[in-house]
Amino acid sequence: MHFISRMLLAAVASSGASLLANDIALAQAPGCTMERLAGTSRQIMHCDGTTITAEGGARFNVIDRNRDGRPDAVSLRNKAVLVDVDSAKRRGGFEVVTPQAIAAVRGTRWAVDVKNGTTSVFVVRGRVAVGRPSSGRRVVLSVGEGVDVARGSEPLTVRRWPPARAAALLARLGQ
Repeated sequence: MHFISRMLLAAVASSGASLLANDIALAQAPGCTMERLAGTSRQIMHCDGTTITAEGGARFNVIDRNRDGRPDAVSLRNKAVLVDVDSAKRRGGFEVVTPQAIAAVRGTRWAVDVKNGTTSVFVVRGRVAVGRPSSGRRVVLSVGEGVDVARGSEPLTVRRWPPARAAALLARLGQ
């Protein structure tokens, strides 16, 4: 995981692909289209087999490591995104990287929320591997499960999220 995080930081620095919830940055995500949801501050980015729904005000960069015009990852700094990866259309997996965690999949739907120094990951469909950028240890989440990742080295604890918590996060993302 540590190697991956260094590689992602280098890719973010060199890719120039960023999305900070404004129209100017949208042109910097080649191969993707963006739509604003009427009556909300949410935006949805469609990128060849991957759909990213961003909560209003979310700050993140879209990363295309191999520069093939298709994002491989999102570097999320605050607020929440919902990622839906269609494994039939999108080969090679997808990651969401935050200051506290890396969440990686091949084909699934999951939400990642960054606030107050903690990253929360919740799985809607499929399975997601989650670990800290600084550690090779990770956990695998299944449908209905989540994990809260703070800085530190304590083991990650997978929990089945109460319906109210899952619903509150997904509601922020229009689900």
